[in-house]
Amino acid sequence: MKSAIVEAFSQLTKEKEMDKETLTNIVQDIFLSMIRKKYGTSENFDVFVNMEKGEIEIYQYKTIVKDVEDEVTQIDLETALQFEPDLEVGDEYMEMIDPESFGRRLIVSAKQNLNQRIKEVEKEHIYDEFKNRVGEILTGDIRQINRREIFLNAEGTEVILPKPEQIPNERYRRGESLRAVIKSVGWASRGPEIIVSRADPSFLIRLFELEVPEISDGTIEIKGIAREPGERTKIAVYSNDKRIDAVGACVGMKGMRIQAIVQELNNEKIDIISWSSEPEIFITRALSPAKPKRIVIVEDENKVYAVLDDEQISLAIGKGGQNRRLASKLTGFDIQTIKEEEFSELVSETESVYLSEIEDFTEKLVYTLTVNGYETAQDVLDASDEELMKLPGIGQKTAEKIKNIVSANFEEEEEEDETEDIVEESESAKVEESE
Repeated sequence: MKSAIVEAFSQLTKEKEMDKETLTNIVQDIFLSMIRKKYGTSENFDVFVNMEKGEIEIYQYKTIVKDVEDEVTQIDLETALQFEPDLEVGDEYMEMIDPESFGRRLIVSAKQNLNQRIKEVEKEHIYDEFKNRVGEILTGDIRQINRREIFLNAEGTEVILPKPEQIPNERYRRGESLRAVIKSVGWASRGPEIIVSRADPSFLIRLFELEVPEISDGTIEIKGIAREPGERTKIAVYSNDKRIDAVGACVGMKGMRIQAIVQELNNEKIDIISWSSEPEIFITRALSPAKPKRIVIVEDENKVYAVLDDEQISLAIGKGGQNRRLASKLTGFDIQTIKEEEFSELVSETESVYLSEIEDFTEKLVYTLTVNGYETAQDVLDASDEELMKLPGIGQKTAEKIKNIVSANFEEEEEEDETEDIVEESESAKVEESE
């Protein structure tokens, strides 16, 4: 059945790039809604939609009765026989409804409803598409800039680059093309909200995957990344193929690969570090360009002393503490930079303290530790909990308590000494930076 309402619906659906099954279901639902508004029910109605031909057929089913009590669901025998002579009371009668009979107001409302439903489906389609693309880089044109965010048009969809996700020292212009990584996809009052980022570490990782084929094919792994957007990044890489130098591959011939990434990030400094499973080696590399004389890891505290020559201290700390901060984040250790003579004093002070001088230890405990070779505080600190638990009468809780007592007794003294050292170190770093 072809009619003005059918033509209007067909034209509207042709403009939308949606699958026919989805559109058919939407149109059916809308007509059933129109039927409910007009007749109060849709239980005895069927709607058939053919979007290819632009046809909609509506059928109403009624039961043949002698006396009609409900005109929506019943029809009298005399009227039914006018159309089909073989019918009897109790039979089902089918009547075709003209869509035009719904009236202009109802039809206009239905068209608006269809438009709204199509928009909702389109929003759901956008959400479903982009939620599976989190972590992917896309390119968009800057459409609008305000104080809190930038709106981009990417692949015909609006995406948002919030202020915290922007590189601080970058300047943006309307109409400019911009690359960013999809960070999250959610729902807002207006529909799907796609957040992109240029500051997130994942953006840098994706750039390396695009520029370095060995990373994208898995030959080289990115083991860690510490980034302060727009300023500096330290990235640890590892090669699964001994024939390939991980750092060299990332830098590229004449620095071509790394330069492409640096330019994309508005000249952000990038330190590429060869990852190592040995913490001492990895920490030493992470502190580059400084060159520690040795690395001392404090067990159970996730703390590291990087022992350096005087002229290397400021290099290890970096401007505003940035180098040490990024190295700590990359390695997962709290890195403390310390001069050789200061570290020697710290060690000698701890080693010179005998367990008998610790008031919180009982004579029995001191005896047990001493006869087993643990005479000084440093001896205890150097031992693992498992080693202490091998001693008679010492379980896990006791071993932990022993370590805590030793640490607590010297924490205050060490903090006082370190505070003085830090003040001197800070003043020294300021002088060197000013020079």
